Amino acid sequence: MPEQNKAFATLRRFIPARAPVERCELCGAELAVDHQHLIEPASRKLLCACGACALLFSGPAGKYRRVPQRIRALPDFQLSEAQWESLLIPINMAFFFHSSTAGRVVALYPSPAGATESLLALEAWEEIVRQNPVLRGLTPDVEALLVNRLGRANTTGKAEYLLVPIDECYRLTGLLRARWRGLSGGAEVWAEIEQFFAGLRARAIVVKEAARA
Repeated sequence: MPEQNKAFATLRRFIPARAPVERCELCGAELAVDHQHLIEPASRKLLCACGACALLFSGPAGKYRRVPQRIRALPDFQLSEAQWESLLIPINMAFFFHSSTAGRVVALYPSPAGATESLLALEAWEEIVRQNPVLRGLTPDVEALLVNRLGRANTTGKAEYLLVPIDECYRLTGLLRARWRGLSGGAEVWAEIEQFFAGLRARAIVVKEAARA
């Protein structure tokens, strides 16, 4: 028996471990890798959900909002250096969404401590919306304007602007928080952030819109 148990233990080492199964946080059903999310606006908490629960619990009067999956790239987006400075964002990445709970647009940026809120002057945001009317169509709580100015900081001269599901913004925040090392973050985190944005670009629909004064 000891020899048999030893043999089984040896064989067990060659059996691949099963990956953890994600489940719907409302009904417990097993989820595919690409599944839907709900958000609770009051707490900004995201929940993984199956298709049925995403439909059932995301009505206009419900506790949750269904997070969309579309991504839109905005190559014609207008944002001057002075306007960016007026937003008081200390790093070259940020996301903006309309919070139905707060009754205003919220500006957040990813940091090693998580999503950090920055004070947002209403006049500065309204000026940006006038120049970029596409922002008027942002769905409250579930869609955000994601700004990536890392290219400008790295002298490539390019900033990018995307309208994304709010869960992608928190995924970026989690990535930075988990991978940040030391004072500068380390090469690994910046490589993963570039992969993150490359993934968004690959999925995005390009929306061209003439700026309006």
